[in-house]
Amino acid sequence: MQENVPVVLLAYNETNPEMYIYKSELEKSNLNFTPYFEIDNTTPMEEFVQMADAIRAQGFIVHTLNMNDDFSVLYQTVQDIKPDVIFNCVEILYGQARLEMAVAGFLELTGIPYTGAPPMALANCQNKLLTKEILLSDGIQTPEYRLVEHPSQVAGMVFPPFPLIVKPLYEDASVGIENASVVNSVEELTRRVEFVLSEFKEPSLVEAYIEGRELNVAVFGDTNPVVLPISEIDFSTMPENLAHIVSYQAKWDPTHESYHKTIPVCPANLSEEQRVQAEKVAFKAFKTLGLRDYARVDMRLTNDNEIYVLEVNPNPDLSDGAGFMRSADAAGYPYAVMLGMLIRLALNRKLN
Repeated sequence: MQENVPVVLLAYNETNPEMYIYKSELEKSNLNFTPYFEIDNTTPMEEFVQMADAIRAQGFIVHTLNMNDDFSVLYQTVQDIKPDVIFNCVEILYGQARLEMAVAGFLELTGIPYTGAPPMALANCQNKLLTKEILLSDGIQTPEYRLVEHPSQVAGMVFPPFPLIVKPLYEDASVGIENASVVNSVEELTRRVEFVLSEFKEPSLVEAYIEGRELNVAVFGDTNPVVLPISEIDFSTMPENLAHIVSYQAKWDPTHESYHKTIPVCPANLSEEQRVQAEKVAFKAFKTLGLRDYARVDMRLTNDNEIYVLEVNPNPDLSDGAGFMRSADAAGYPYAVMLGMLIRLALNRKLN
């Protein structure tokens, strides 16, 4: 093994890698719309291979580990290879996104520096209600909301004016957010609340639907974070039957029309005043929630130039071309370079 070359453990958790069945290019002929993006057949497992190769290109020794829901495997690997830093890509544990914090907690106990947010920040951001309360406590606007734990509560609650959007309380990556999540009547609201409670076995967060431009604001750094060029999601070609939201299908289903009608534009075409305002809100949310290294703050900019934070995403997707990396590239940091910079942020914490 090379001396003085940091050893990186790239840890992730994929319990069913065989589940990924991707559509072939031939199926594009069966679509009833013209696709904007090429259909990418790369699986998450292959993306981790690409990620490891990119980190090696930055001069690190890299070991990869699929912990496969088994803490003992993670513990033993850490004991065996004694990494200098752990690149934490674990987003879910035992099928529950809310347990993401448990892995960061374990890494904290090892004393080995790791990339991304600490346990408490992950816990706070995984609970959408708690996130909103923390943001509001620091003067950061977020859509008006109600928490619904049973469909019978709908009749007795006073909600913001329609339209509303219904979200599962603890999911991330737009899980549970679909076109039907935007509701325009008590009947639609009740049906969607019933669906969330039945499908996810967790409360529903009912929010005011904010009309406006959707901005994704990436923040990078630790003690001195910076805001990267802002992305905007262009909904201008979205058909009338689909809501202007970044649904689960818009993010992950290349055969769905919304996937091809939510087009990122980076840098966003904003006035200087709008850009500075969005940057200030994202920076403040990043600091208020105790994040570090990398995060993405999703917000709406209204016609009156008011900003509402929709979601705060610690440890967002680091796939080449995904939201955070798109902003990094626009800032002049190619994929491999940014991965190396994230690792060095973690290593610096060990030195300090």
